[in-house]
Amino acid sequence: MATLVGFIFVLVILLIIFEMLRRRHLREKYAVIWIIIGIGVLVLAAFPQLLFWSSGVLGVKVPSNLLFAMALVLLVSVCLHLSFEQSQAEDEIRVLAEEVGILRLKVLELEENRARGGRAGGDMPGTDEPTR
Repeated sequence: MATLVGFIFVLVILLIIFEMLRRRHLREKYAVIWIIIGIGVLVLAAFPQLLFWSSGVLGVKVPSNLLFAMALVLLVSVCLHLSFEQSQAEDEIRVLAEEVGILRLKVLELEENRARGGRAGGDMPGTDEPTR
């Protein structure tokens, strides 16, 4: 009975992941991670003997300890991956903020130049030197 409940639970989670992917609430690269995890848990739910066999092969006395160790490694891996993604996003945001600041300054300079009566000295937008 517990195996059936676990199996149904994992199927529901996989369906939720696919639905989030379909509605674009979850990006593909993250969905792949969760689908692989879900399939792994589905296999363990369908064949609990695999956990007993693998704990025997690895020398772990209690199969649930192996399950907890695998879950811990999985969670640390996911956290590390998300930290990497966040670091990249912060770098991209910083660069974009700098570019927006530069563009705002250029727009302000153009507006001030226009308010003074047009292009003084024949300056071309986007260049630092006057045209000759």
